[in-house]
Amino acid sequence: MPTDATVTIGPLYRADARRCAELEDLLFPGDDPWSAQAFRDAVSSGQLYVAARADGRLVGYAGLAVVAGPPQAEAEVHTIGVDPDWQGHGIGRALLAQLLAAADELGATVFLEVRTDNEPARTLYESTGFTVVGLRKRYYRPSGADAHTMRRDPAGPAGEQG
Repeated sequence: MPTDATVTIGPLYRADARRCAELEDLLFPGDDPWSAQAFRDAVSSGQLYVAARADGRLVGYAGLAVVAGPPQAEAEVHTIGVDPDWQGHGIGRALLAQLLAAADELGATVFLEVRTDNEPARTLYESTGFTVVGLRKRYYRPSGADAHTMRRDPAGPAGEQG
C-alpha cells in the first residue's frame, strides 16, 4: 500500500463489477467466487454495496442485504473483500463499519457466514460485536470448507434493549 494513497469509501457501481470479480478470484479461488454479472445484479438490487478506492482504484468492496424490515429488522452481510496488497490497513473494518451503520439505523440484527479457518475475518467480526451462533458444514463450494454463522445485535438506541 502506498503510504501517500488516499482511501475513500463510497458507493459501489455497476462499472466496478469486473474489478470486483478480479478481486474475488484472488481472494476466494476455491470457493465459487462471484462473477462480474453477480456484482452487477447485486448493485442493481437496491441493497447497500460500498467500495473502497485508493486514488480512484477500487481496492475493496462490501455488500449488505436487508432481509426483513422493522419492527424486527434483519440484514445479511453478503460479501466483503479487500485487495491482498491493501489488507491490514483498516479498509475491511471501514467497509464493515459502513454496512453496520446502515443496519443500526434500521435497528437490524446482522448475520453473516465466514469460513471457520478465516482467522483475520473472524477476528474483525468479533471485534465489531459478532458472535458465533452456528456451524454450516461444507457450506462453501467447491472447497467444502465449513462456515460459522455469526450474529450481531443492533447498536445504538434501537438495539439497546436487546
